[in-house]
Amino acid sequence: MRLNLKIEREKKNLTQEQLAKQLNVSEVFIRKLESGSSNPSSSMAVEFAEFFERPLDYLFPDIFLLSFDTKRIDNELDKNKEVV
Repeated sequence: MRLNLKIEREKKNLTQEQLAKQLNVSEVFIRKLESGSSNPSSSMAVEFAEFFERPLDYLFPDIFLLSFDTKRIDNELDKNKEVV
């Protein structure tokens, strides 16, 4: 669930339907975005960020927040130890 997106909507005292009308999307799309079952296009994500005046990685951390694959890094380090 994208809790920050829901929190920002509620801070503006908007229902999912009201937000959908303001952004010219369907209420179903808003519901799916908040639940995390659907992703916005890049341009639509920017529209949300501009509407709420919040960064993309705050509203959609599962999409825009960089993650580091530390397990792979550890495996690569182990391989290098074996070679030496």
